Amino acid sequence: MASDVFYSSGLRFECARCSRCCRHTPGYVFLSPADLDLLVEALGIERREFLKTHCRSVSLGLAARISLREKSNCDCILWDDGGCTVYEARPLQCRSFPFWSACMSSAEEWEHHARQCPGMDKGTLHPKREIERWLAERLKEGFLEA
Repeated sequence: MASDVFYSSGLRFECARCSRCCRHTPGYVFLSPADLDLLVEALGIERREFLKTHCRSVSLGLAARISLREKSNCDCILWDDGGCTVYEARPLQCRSFPFWSACMSSAEEWEHHARQCPGMDKGTLHPKREIERWLAERLKEGFLEA
């Protein structure tokens, strides 16, 4: 990546554990094959059962990916009673927030997301190399195709 990206000096982020990214608004948590392995192990259920009860297929035009389901109130299916029920095994998408390609595409996108997340622009300074490691890891792990 170019050295003159808006996050060349790093960005501050510390999760406030507010659950805004997990609740009340529709969205997708696209799973990788590694995510699926971690989740079925954490929950102690069979892969097929997990896919049936916790996942959905999302059509993206030319491809379809596997995402976690949402409850009727738009909470993540894995969120319950104040937090993530599988926090230590949560998907890469959840672990890597806010260092997603959508948030990192420009300073304006970062600022847009920061208006909704109380942990962005606060707390620990994450250096450019760490941010780029998160972005590369997402590409490396890939996605479960439906």
